[in-house]
Amino acid sequence: MIRLALWGLMIASLMGFWRVIIGPTVPDRIVAADALTIILTTVLALLAIDFGNGIFLDIALAFSILAFADVLIMAKYFEHGELHR
Repeated sequence: MIRLALWGLMIASLMGFWRVIIGPTVPDRIVAADALTIILTTVLALLAIDFGNGIFLDIALAFSILAFADVLIMAKYFEHGELHR
């Protein structure tokens, strides 16, 4: 069952990646990139369950914190056009 969920998430990530590349506006691309980080975090959590290895959860936690900061930085940059305000 976990393998089926992983395949579904991979299909969802392909659609999200398509939106990042083709997105008509910059906010669409930012939201798609954020959705991709959520999907990847979920994939890492499912891999931790599938392999029975807790290190994947540590990696997922660190990745989600960095992804949240990344989305905030991208949003601020595209709103103001610079990062040092």
